[in-house]
Amino acid sequence: MVTTAVTMAADKTDTLYAVPSSLSAKVVGSFAYLTVRDRLPTILTKVIDTIHRNKNIFFETYGEEGIQAEKQTIALLAKMRNELLTDKPVVPLTDSLQDTESWNRYLQRHQRLQGDQEFVSWFRSPWLYVECYMYRRIQEALWLNPPISDYDVFNEGKCQSFFESQQAVITLCTYLEGVKKNMKEPSKNHQFEHFNKLLLVSLWGNRCDLSISAGQENAQKTSPIDSLSSLQPFILVDDSSMVWSTLSSTQRPVQVTQCRVDIVLDNAGFELVTDLVLADFLVSSGLAREIRFHGKSIPWFVSDVTANDFQWTIRQTMAANNKWMSKSGVQWQRYLKEGVWSYQDHPFWTQPHEFCDMAADAPDLYTTLQGADLVLFKGDLNYRKLTGDRYWDHTVGFDTALRGFGPAPLCSLRTLKANVQVGLQPGQGEKLTLQDPDWMTSGKYAVIQFCSPKSGH
Repeated sequence: MVTTAVTMAADKTDTLYAVPSSLSAKVVGSFAYLTVRDRLPTILTKVIDTIHRNKNIFFETYGEEGIQAEKQTIALLAKMRNELLTDKPVVPLTDSLQDTESWNRYLQRHQRLQGDQEFVSWFRSPWLYVECYMYRRIQEALWLNPPISDYDVFNEGKCQSFFESQQAVITLCTYLEGVKKNMKEPSKNHQFEHFNKLLLVSLWGNRCDLSISAGQENAQKTSPIDSLSSLQPFILVDDSSMVWSTLSSTQRPVQVTQCRVDIVLDNAGFELVTDLVLADFLVSSGLAREIRFHGKSIPWFVSDVTANDFQWTIRQTMAANNKWMSKSGVQWQRYLKEGVWSYQDHPFWTQPHEFCDMAADAPDLYTTLQGADLVLFKGDLNYRKLTGDRYWDHTVGFDTALRGFGPAPLCSLRTLKANVQVGLQPGQGEKLTLQDPDWMTSGKYAVIQFCSPKSGH
């Protein structure tokens, strides 16, 4: 197994704790192995099917050129699927997008670590790397075949997830409207209560992840507010009070608050709505003056938010035939127009790097995050990158697993869908394994984990 860290970051914690090896499909029977063997080929098959089903649209839009592009894209994707299933070596990217060189350098870095005896391949290399690589190769296949280069193969599923969650979205927007009406003279206790509820809704919204269900229907159909109390026992680490302290300590009188919150997004559909509602509350309550959303620059992990998804969701919310839902959408559009909210993406979010690499490999993004008073990292993939997707002992501190990454106070809001989890109490992981062997991968459990560069919590 690879036991040295693939990173440019140096940190004192590395000398105190041996950095464990990366989760990998080389461990037969592991969740990483089952993902690479079963789930990733299934996702690729669905992508191929989606492109093929839309060939008439490509023909109507682009003529014969569209049909040729469809055939050639499918051929490239089928080739990759075969490479994956037969554990062939990972090959360099051949397109000329802005991150191509960075990806190919990363491959060389892994090859140096593995030595000349073993190729970097689908089952023998870090799971985080090969899973990210698959999504980047999907983008390559499309990019090499204009005129369908900009086609989002995951768009149908993301839209379906949003529409199937309509009742939950209406409930949430109605709740938000009620909170705002009663916010004329809010007490700190009331404000904390509303904040906590909406933070929890955003946390549990993360269960709506199409990459985990391999693209199967995964919408929110129950009331997101009513189910909170029944979900509380499944939160394994709850640092929400520290998140609150960070926000309320930066708070001045509402008119002059200077707090900026960055939200590193995960899934489109219902989860994105929960993030927008939380962001709306933070601004309207005076806890934050500015929200920066960070999304993906290309379609990613089936359901991740792109700029198009972000804008589409707000437009759909505005156009809804429910009064409070459309009112929320209009307000969100206003926030964007006024610069109170902004959306940005960066190629680093769709690369395979651990976040402890960010200061060295994406210093501009690291500097951007340093300007925030709080950074919320949504979801499982962000957690895997925060912790390096490694075989950490469950009791290792969250700050240790971050390995020096700390541009600002940060919090991970994550439902567990991969077998990496740190920051637990002694014996907690073992007890969970006895009670529920799939606790790390079922999406049933969640964490709210906070770390401040100052406190090192």
